[in-house]
Amino acid sequence: MGEQKRNKNNNQHHKETFIFGKRNYQFMLIGLGVIALGFLLMTGGGSNDPNVFNPEIYNWQRIRLAPMLILLGFGIEVYAILTHPDKKNN
Repeated sequence: MGEQKRNKNNNQHHKETFIFGKRNYQFMLIGLGVIALGFLLMTGGGSNDPNVFNPEIYNWQRIRLAPMLILLGFGIEVYAILTHPDKKNN
């Protein structure tokens, strides 16, 4: 009888919670979007003929902008992980 009562009380108070809050997941998605944008900006600039050099591969977008966006995205991911989840007082 006592064990059933304890199990009943534990089940009532046990509530599934996520490790991260809604705000954390939003920042994670934003960070993934920025990283994906950086990789998309890094693509291209190649040549169909391997004997022909295409100087577009050294475009500022591929050399400076894209890596900075990727690093910014990783920074956003770190912030999303380290931010305290939303806590609501009940």
